[in-house]
Amino acid sequence: MKTPPKLDLYQLHKTEYTTPKKPALVGLKPVTYLAIDGQGAPGGESFTASIGALYAMAFTIKMTRKFAGLQDYTVCKLEAQWWANGDEQNFARLPKEQWHWKLLIRTPEFIKRQDLAKAVAVLLKRGKSPEVKNVKLETINEGPCVQMLHIGPYEKEDETIALMKAFAEKNRFSFHGRHHEIYLSDPRRVPAERLKTILRQPLQTTSTSLKS
Repeated sequence: MKTPPKLDLYQLHKTEYTTPKKPALVGLKPVTYLAIDGQGAPGGESFTASIGALYAMAFTIKMTRKFAGLQDYTVCKLEAQWWANGDEQNFARLPKEQWHWKLLIRTPEFIKRQDLAKAVAVLLKRGKSPEVKNVKLETINEGPCVQMLHIGPYEKEDETIALMKAFAEKNRFSFHGRHHEIYLSDPRRVPAERLKTILRQPLQTTSTSLKS
């Protein structure tokens, strides 16, 4: 029996990962992710351990399926939602220790909880951090969003977000829900001024009329 071609979720859903240098509207359907929650400064001990656990799970699940002759797929890039208790849009004004985050890797819908359970068992047997037990399968439905490519340091995202907010208000939308980032660059290898990050913000309608 012929093995199906390797699945690339970015190619399959490429309209959801457009990287315009100006704000653009995108409509999202429910998406399945491997996810792990936490709180604290990005780059801190908990944050770093959670990234390691998330990637360990993602690649263990993928390789287990591949060696079993099942559908292979590309592991997607890291994504994250950010917020603070009681204030989802303005979390960046607070001390970083108060930031909440949900680290995400998009995963095919055919991945099930039993795949995670098998991967956890394998990783714990290899002596990996018990943090892997905190990785869950989660479906997120963001609906209509505005997104834009941010080039530069994470600390200057507020400039890009201001453009996105103005665009949303012009088109009779308002920000709603958690700030979402998709990391196209590895900060360990790319200078801060050249980092590429898709910024995404869910929207809610303030009028049925949408300007062109």
